[in-house]
Amino acid sequence: MTTAPALTPWLDRWGLVIDGKAFVTPFGSHLAPVRHDGAPAMLKIAGGPEERDGAALMAWWNGDGAARVLARQGDALLLERAMGAGSLTAMAADGRDDEATLILCRVAAGLHKPRPAALPPSLKPLRVWFRALEPAARTHGGVLARAAEAASVLLDAPEQQAALHGDLHHDNVLDFGPRGWLAIDPKGLIGERGFDYANLFCNPWPAASEPGRLQRRLNLVAKAADLAPPRLRQWILAYAGLSAAWTLDSGMPKDGPWRALMIAEQMAAAT
Repeated sequence: MTTAPALTPWLDRWGLVIDGKAFVTPFGSHLAPVRHDGAPAMLKIAGGPEERDGAALMAWWNGDGAARVLARQGDALLLERAMGAGSLTAMAADGRDDEATLILCRVAAGLHKPRPAALPPSLKPLRVWFRALEPAARTHGGVLARAAEAASVLLDAPEQQAALHGDLHHDNVLDFGPRGWLAIDPKGLIGERGFDYANLFCNPWPAASEPGRLQRRLNLVAKAADLAPPRLRQWILAYAGLSAAWTLDSGMPKDGPWRALMIAEQMAAAT
């Protein structure tokens, strides 16, 4: 089996054995399922600063609510591997959306707990994370302008700040069997905890777009996470606008951002 050059040095250094097909993420990170001391693990080589910042946050969580970090050096990260058969995406698609939503809420709450260790200095403030939204709003107007207004209000007066996952959705919380549902692939942000709940309203697609799904989820999340529904709606609007702005900025086809814009329009209509 051919191994990517980026992975090879770490296989030798950490005594790893390839245990499946390696792959590359859209962000340029190399991943490979491996065996570490006979146990299943995942080797990840970061494709850029954003992925390295996420690794620092994973280490800070220390296996509490997130996959356990087994080793970390430079761009390389070795994690315990999810081996459970459960899938939040599948649950949301087959009529168990409430159950999947509550699991995501529990994981988010666990990640947001304070820890005794100092926060990683690499965490990005939400204001920096949102920097693409205002230029997009000036260019395209419409609901993006509403999203930028919402983001400005939220970022100017943050509440209940915490270390944030930044990309918490159904495919970034996995079944780790006896260890339960744990998060992977954080972005490494810091800001108001309400932000971390916004992305789950855009996923998975097309289940997220079913009639009544958004409002039902909003009611469920607001209660489970102890968030005021109007403020949660604002975070969803702001996040959906940011997601659309990223898509527009990336040069994707003209209809690329339509899913995020659909969510933003629904939230704007409700605020």
